[in-house]
Amino acid sequence: MKALKYIAAGVAAVMLLSSCSVLKGITSSGSKTGSNTGGALAALYQIFKATGALDLGNLANIINIGKVLTGASALTDATESFAGEFASGLIEGSNQLINDNNVQNVITALRTLSKVDTSALSQAAANAAQGTATQLSNSTAGVAPTLTALNSIFKAMQ
Repeated sequence: MKALKYIAAGVAAVMLLSSCSVLKGITSSGSKTGSNTGGALAALYQIFKATGALDLGNLANIINIGKVLTGASALTDATESFAGEFASGLIEGSNQLINDNNVQNVITALRTLSKVDTSALSQAAANAAQGTATQLSNSTAGVAPTLTALNSIFKAMQ
């Protein structure tokens, strides 16, 4: 359980750093960020495909959503070079679940997601890192639009 707290703390820290445009170039390359995002999307997609939903009480899902939000944030005002590296990373990180045929649709959906107020989700990840119970539902601010954007991404991945 302690390991999950540290992972969640790490995700929260990455989300904070990625939200600062000055630090975008320092925190990671486009390929690494895309790979992390692609891996998280693949994990969420597999759960969604198997169960038809995402359990917002599951810490692993919250962490993966945090990784996706970090990736979406990194695309805000991204250079063409960064976006190209990000796309390659998405494909690699998703183990080809995202591919040349659907990568642009996924990136478009991620850019839409970057415009959603995800502060409640960010706070949930930070709370989980501190061991505080996380209360999220579809009515929590930003959750429903985030899940709608994720659903669009999952449709693009099919």
